[in-house]
Amino acid sequence: MEHLRPELIPNPAVRRLSLYLRQLEAFKRKDRRTISSKQLGESLGLTDAQVRKDLAYFGQFGHPGIGYRVDDLIAQLRHILGTDKTWNVLLVGAGNLGRALMAYRGFNAKGFNLCAVFDNDPNKIGKKLGNFTIQPLSELEETIRRHGIKLAILAVPAEVAQEVADQLVAAGIRGLLNFAPVSLQLPPHVAVNAVDLAVSLEQLSFQVNVQPMSQTA
Repeated sequence: MEHLRPELIPNPAVRRLSLYLRQLEAFKRKDRRTISSKQLGESLGLTDAQVRKDLAYFGQFGHPGIGYRVDDLIAQLRHILGTDKTWNVLLVGAGNLGRALMAYRGFNAKGFNLCAVFDNDPNKIGKKLGNFTIQPLSELEETIRRHGIKLAILAVPAEVAQEVADQLVAAGIRGLLNFAPVSLQLPPHVAVNAVDLAVSLEQLSFQVNVQPMSQTA
């Protein structure tokens, strides 16, 4: 881990680590103690060569004649992904999407503690939503410093996304999950992961649209 060069690791390989981790956790719940790259790959529709190649970017984890020890590989992947510790996270945007994200329980299960919610709508600021009191953006910097927050979720309209993202970065945010349908221009040291639901549906419609009719009959 100390000698990793992130710029040499393809983004798809990093994304697949999360899939491997989720699948390994499912195997663990079924009391599986070891698994081969072939078994792990087949459970995800991947080849064993792809699994070995992805994991090789981060080290050597297998054991000859055994494969991978499920508990050990889970621990290694959590360490690589940074989910072997708790991350405080903030959310900007208390609209419909923001409220759905506030209610999502999967964050805590993966070590992400949503601890603050912000909005710039005077009609929302100060209101209680679940366990949260909506805060104004003017309190961003102090809240980030107090809770040691490095990750933020952006669920705001496209026209204000860049401005809010700039505020977050200036206040110390290092990683941003962006739900706004716009590409953000941020410094190289800030990691951005974009989630565009409309684009995802476009990709899905393309795949269905190009399927031969014989496959859909």
